[in-house]
Amino acid sequence: MTRATMTRARNRSRWPSLASAALLAVAGAAVPAAPAGAAAPPPGQVTRYTMTAFTNSSESNMYVYESPDATGFRLLRGPAYTPPSGLIRDPSIIRHTDGRYYIVYTTNWTGNTIGFATSTDRVNWTFLRNHTIPLAVQNTWAPEWFVDTDGSVNVIVSLSTNGADFKPYRLRATNAALTAFSAPTVLSGIGPNYIDTFVVKIGGTYHAFTKQETTKFIEYATATSLTGPYTMRRTGNWAGWGGPREGQALVQLDNGGWRIFFDGYTSGQYLFSDSYDGFNTWTAPTQLPGLSGFARHFTVLRETVSGGVTLPVNTTRSLQSVNFPDRYLRHRDYLGYIDPVSASSPAQTRQDATFTVVAGLADPNCYSFTGTGGRYLRHYDYRLRLDPSDGTALFRGDATFCARPGSVTGSVALESYNLPGRYLRHYNYELRIDWYADNATFRADSSFRPTAPWA
Repeated sequence: MTRATMTRARNRSRWPSLASAALLAVAGAAVPAAPAGAAAPPPGQVTRYTMTAFTNSSESNMYVYESPDATGFRLLRGPAYTPPSGLIRDPSIIRHTDGRYYIVYTTNWTGNTIGFATSTDRVNWTFLRNHTIPLAVQNTWAPEWFVDTDGSVNVIVSLSTNGADFKPYRLRATNAALTAFSAPTVLSGIGPNYIDTFVVKIGGTYHAFTKQETTKFIEYATATSLTGPYTMRRTGNWAGWGGPREGQALVQLDNGGWRIFFDGYTSGQYLFSDSYDGFNTWTAPTQLPGLSGFARHFTVLRETVSGGVTLPVNTTRSLQSVNFPDRYLRHRDYLGYIDPVSASSPAQTRQDATFTVVAGLADPNCYSFTGTGGRYLRHYDYRLRLDPSDGTALFRGDATFCARPGSVTGSVALESYNLPGRYLRHYNYELRIDWYADNATFRADSSFRPTAPWA
């Protein structure tokens, strides 16, 4: 064990029933399971989340990050883009039908333009143009891409004619090159004095998350048309996120839940919160690991790309620690550890370090692991243990892990299905699930080589 591993302060927070559920409802009740039909990418593919952000250190430089789980982001390039003039606040990213990536961004605190840039690889960006809003406006803030289910490409932007009383407007692209846009159309029912409006569509309903600039809370509205009329469904501190909050952006997770990111700009924190029940209740706000207080007002693009890790199902395997290769994942009295295992180990030790890989109980594109007596490896209060299935959706989520590339070739990292962003790792030789950390120690602690079974 490395000295860093030995001396790290241990996280002893307890979340007994809700940690297993991966959720904390506003009212404190358990949250339902992920929506039916939600699934991780099939074997051989992987989800990739790309973030474009401006930072506390610069309003004129954009940084680009990526993540496999919408939680642990690593820097791709920073700065990755600097416009010819002005600012690059609030950069929003999409991948268009031409295969290219496009950002739209705020060019200045005052004025009537928004900026556009493009890239083929998310790392090297080329300025396209500044687009002038054909309205007599004083402020043009926080443009956000919204691609509708009919394929239309839109920008939702906050406009003000007097430095206050902001309202959201839609600009609709009128050509495939994204160089021409319609005149602004207000999203009726939202406002006055709402900024940073972010829209997602589920089924036939448009869901708008928008900051009330007077109260500083993120509020929630719905409509059956992109331009409204919207009905305000939740106002004030309805989700328990507190305030002031702004810069909100949503993305869907592999397990079907939705994650909202937002800026606690007065406290120097960037936070996220998840919902699994149609935006009614949300987990307690959590700081974004590694980037809270640095990244500012960003969006996150979710894609499915090649390169996923595949484990053979219905086979027995042992899992060898990458950074302690004499140790293997095993259970002792049904609790998970990494322990030394060899050909000379007692038969029971070798049996306890052998698992059958099966299709994930909560998602067949992920994995579950059975051991002694048909019990399943699952997390409970962040600790790994071996338990018999009780047939509940909660247990199925606890016992499902999605495979990600490990720290070395041939190794695998196992992300919790219902606590996305937490990975199975060893800590003082005990197995637990912890938030991803972008450092060599964590990556090694959370990587395992599938090997021939010991029993």
